Amino acid sequence: MNRILFLMLILAFSNCNKQDNTQKETSKRAESDKVISNPIEKPLELTLKQANSLADLPLTCLQIEYPNKLNQTLGSKENLGEPKELHPTFYGCFDWHSSVHGHWSLVRLLRAFPDLEKREEAITKLRQNITKENIAVEVSYFAEKHNKSFERTYGWAWLLKLAEELHHWEDPVARELEENLEPLTAVIVQKYLEFLPKLTYPIRVGEHTNTAFGLSFAWDYASSLEHQGLKNSITSKAKEFYQNDKDCPLGWEPSGYDFLSPCFEEVDLMRRVLSNKEFDLWITDFMPQLKAKDFSVEVGKVSDRTDGKLVHLDGLNFSRAWVLYGLAKQYDGYEHLFAVANTHIKHSLPNLVGDSYEGGHWLGSFAIYTLDTNTK
Repeated sequence: MNRILFLMLILAFSNCNKQDNTQKETSKRAESDKVISNPIEKPLELTLKQANSLADLPLTCLQIEYPNKLNQTLGSKENLGEPKELHPTFYGCFDWHSSVHGHWSLVRLLRAFPDLEKREEAITKLRQNITKENIAVEVSYFAEKHNKSFERTYGWAWLLKLAEELHHWEDPVARELEENLEPLTAVIVQKYLEFLPKLTYPIRVGEHTNTAFGLSFAWDYASSLEHQGLKNSITSKAKEFYQNDKDCPLGWEPSGYDFLSPCFEEVDLMRRVLSNKEFDLWITDFMPQLKAKDFSVEVGKVSDRTDGKLVHLDGLNFSRAWVLYGLAKQYDGYEHLFAVANTHIKHSLPNLVGDSYEGGHWLGSFAIYTLDTNTK
């Protein structure tokens, strides 16, 4: 009797342990499912309210001549001139390239938001600046022997981005502006075609001359307007420069004045020019950490927003974000990068409100390109 009772107690204890273990396993699975089922963050999108606010930045500076950084090479005293005399279209916003992407900003916002509050003012300023007569002067500047490499390739890239945006904007105003801009667009396309075969090594920096950035925007133009010669040239040079790259040292970034990430800009270019299979093999060698669900990178921090170089780091946050957005939108398995991008945007976007001229004359364009995910 005692033996039977003892056996019954052992069985009961065993069943209790089994039930307890089952409950623990169920609880673990539930916790695991909870982690897996956490919603992936979505990319932030530009709102009409933000668009109205960001439009004020280029509207404020497109026709402001000073302060101005000309970046020209003087062949003689005859080359001296007021900014508006030298560049009657792109004389505002402190420097030529910032003026170009300021014009792009307005075109992009007008195209995306037909109800933009200052629509008429924006159109008026675009039509005042992008005239046939003004563009003829811009073309002649690039023909001057001492300035044939002017704005290579950052300003070139933004000029083609402006031309591409005008091409896609279905509005009579866009047709007028696109036609007026065309002679300068043709000059820049030809400059790419002449320069790329001569470029033996890529420029891997975090500022204007970064080769990968210059090729990415030019590739977009070539793809959109079906310029196969330019597209082929860019694809060939991108593969020559970057296809064998491995283990990009992201830990070395950022440098103190970066507004582009050398590692990320390379990703942005190669996702465009490589096939799906080629890109997967390439990214596995180049930046395999991007595939990790817990990937993170610290935002760039600006210590003095009145310093025109230090404020570049806000631009870095935006450009990193647009690269991550572009990658996650194009390829499955990278959706976790939306959260990393969003963190970068949220850090820098509030800085644009009431910003000093050092950032205000150009950072709005970076914010617009990043937030308006239809641009990529």
